[in-house]
Amino acid sequence: MRIDLIISGFGGQGVLFAGNLIALAAMREGYEVTYLPVYGPEMRGGTCNCTVIISKNEIASPLVYSPSFLIIMNYPSFLKFIPKLKKGGKAIINSDLVKPEEIKDLENLKKIYDFYFVPVTSLAESLNTPLLANLCAVGAFYEITKIFSKNTFISALKEILKNTKAQFFEPNLKAFELGAKYIKENYK
Repeated sequence: MRIDLIISGFGGQGVLFAGNLIALAAMREGYEVTYLPVYGPEMRGGTCNCTVIISKNEIASPLVYSPSFLIIMNYPSFLKFIPKLKKGGKAIINSDLVKPEEIKDLENLKKIYDFYFVPVTSLAESLNTPLLANLCAVGAFYEITKIFSKNTFISALKEILKNTKAQFFEPNLKAFELGAKYIKENYK
């Protein structure tokens, strides 16, 4: 078992936080994990990304050229990474910023990849926490993969938010649960 995941979106969408959180939860679940964030001018509003590899076996390199899974938070990320997705790969796509009707040749792409269109921005806004769209996407990833348990996720989230950010635990957990619920209700 191995998941090569790339998460991509605009700087400020919590892409790196989401990747770090998934990596920590998978590590706590007992998997071998690598996490490779991309820093640079992307943090000022451009497209940024991170790579997470989750495997039962030792990982030789943190680099991924053809991911098996994508979390796409914006349209420029869709254009950049969908062509790199492995045949049969899965992609969670923020349908608020990547409208299915605007995707050229969507029907043919669906024959090659599994797409999960999830309105993560709207879901987060429904909780009055628009900055937590990333956690809605992480919840969707959890529900699709079940790569770690919910208890493991909660433990990882508490660790990342300990001390100065502990007050954000409940909103983050609610966003995670809402993303998972959306997949359960619309794709299972």
